[in-house]
Amino acid sequence: MPSYRYSIMNSYPKAALNHVKEMTLLAENNLEKAISFQGAPGANSHIAALQYEEDCLPLPCFSFEDAIDAVKNGDADRAIIPIENSLHGRVADIHFLLPESGLHIIGEHFMPIHHCLMGYSTTAKLESAMSHPQALGQCRKYLRSHNIIPIAYADTAAAAAYVADAKNDKAAAIAPSLSAKLYGLEMIQENIEDSHDNMTRFVILSRDALGPQDTIETPMTTLTFEVKNIPAALYKAMGGFATNGVNMTKLESYQNGASFSATEFYADIEGRPGDTAVDRAIEELRFHTKWVRILGTYPQARARTIAD
Repeated sequence: MPSYRYSIMNSYPKAALNHVKEMTLLAENNLEKAISFQGAPGANSHIAALQYEEDCLPLPCFSFEDAIDAVKNGDADRAIIPIENSLHGRVADIHFLLPESGLHIIGEHFMPIHHCLMGYSTTAKLESAMSHPQALGQCRKYLRSHNIIPIAYADTAAAAAYVADAKNDKAAAIAPSLSAKLYGLEMIQENIEDSHDNMTRFVILSRDALGPQDTIETPMTTLTFEVKNIPAALYKAMGGFATNGVNMTKLESYQNGASFSATEFYADIEGRPGDTAVDRAIEELRFHTKWVRILGTYPQARARTIAD
């Protein structure tokens, strides 16, 4: 095992280490089935990997960068990364990490998210709950109504492992129910998310893109671009999609750098390069932007267009 892998594993709470080592060994012995994810065993991304491909070998990684690097370095065949949540919006830093990674999106997966409050004991009065900032944000109303102080941690399942190590009955974790089973915690309350239609979208990343030869019945293409800093630049850049009848299902802006003058955009469109309408729309987009990056074309996991 590479030395850097040991240092990454030692970032996990003690309760998680044996599970991490076991899963890492299995993945290393069958790299073609290895799917890296950010988090400790029992995290939502761990569950999402198994839902996406039942017989895969999930490879736990401490950070998003580690999960991406595992694919770049050949330690995993693919990575599964959460990109957005229906309650809490974009997952922090993902829009920066994806273009920089050099990897390609080859699939997507949608998973309902149900958060559970778990702790060392069910009898003591809770003072705090530890979890990933996304999970804390998705349970904000519950925490406020119960006067529980939210404490941010690297991920949901690692928070559960930390609570298991600490044996502090006044501290709890917010994590999937699988984490309680893995780390021997008591279930205090299930389904504490603020909305029960809470959904997270994951993307599947690979070193190799799906090519024109790959059959995709309902293709989705993800791209990023930076508009020129001139009046109506975005309006003009979007015109090609409208005139060519290409449906844009998502458009989100973000700032890259401290100048606040370079606005970049993340977009999902229905269709794929090679389609005449898509090619024309992207050609016009390139004319009105500084650069365009295609992050991947892949099958839609769920329909975006609703029939009348």
